[in-house]
Amino acid sequence: MERAAEASGAAQAAAVRERSAAIAGRKLVPMPPSPCPDMLYGAIDGTGVTLTAKETAGRDGKGEDGRARTREVKLAVFFTQDDVNQDGYPVRDRDSCSYIATFEPASVFGGLVKAEGIRRGADHVRQLTILGGGAAWIWNIATSKFPEATQIVDLFHAREHLNDLARQLEFMLLDRKDEWLAARLEDLDHGYIDGIVAATREYPLVGTKKAEIDAALGYFENNAHRMRYKWFRSRGLFVGSGVVESGCKAVIGQRLKMSGMRWTVTGADAIATLRCQQASRPEDRIWPARHNQTVPA
Repeated sequence: MERAAEASGAAQAAAVRERSAAIAGRKLVPMPPSPCPDMLYGAIDGTGVTLTAKETAGRDGKGEDGRARTREVKLAVFFTQDDVNQDGYPVRDRDSCSYIATFEPASVFGGLVKAEGIRRGADHVRQLTILGGGAAWIWNIATSKFPEATQIVDLFHAREHLNDLARQLEFMLLDRKDEWLAARLEDLDHGYIDGIVAATREYPLVGTKKAEIDAALGYFENNAHRMRYKWFRSRGLFVGSGVVESGCKAVIGQRLKMSGMRWTVTGADAIATLRCQQASRPEDRIWPARHNQTVPA
């Protein structure tokens, strides 16, 4: 079972890469979706998978001994949206998700993402949106591969960073911390990043603490154009990347991150490919349809 699954996954991964290279090079031009959706989203993230000691030898990590025990698998999911609910929140189209994953570096992964976007109709939809966290490699891919797309930083990641900022300023805010944080969260919901920066700069800091605050504010200043949440919501857009985060847990984590598992890159990449195919919308699956096999005598 193990050998068969990994062989199937490796073959499928090779086929995906070959198809992606042909699409990205415009040697293969997929037909546009019919009917063409109004909005297409690409959500990108990464998650660590524990590998064997041989696979991580010589790599720096976050452990106490400085040695890496995991490597990042990059995951992207494309899905469509044609409607909002009665409260004005966007509704993801049912069975519209397609997943791609790889342990390759971001430069290679970017080509796979580009090809999948084209295959899903990025050249034809009215609104293309890329969702992600604050990692620079995500926005490098978005900018280079989809320069026409709207870029949105996941609102919940941004809120986590704002809570971290409040904790860093706690020694200055004292009993006003909760009040200050509530006001800054309101600024964030309105996309008023200048307000967050100005309210933080009111507190004079020097030395190491100033450097820490400057780094924290850099996250907001560098992503200000990706944090116009009130405007995004007024256009009926998603502002959260929960689809890809749940994909990291359900598609990757539930199969490759179980207790005691140690993978090779080759084996993990093969199984991740099969998991992505299994989780993707029905017409993207490699499995045969049910009941199309000859029934045993």
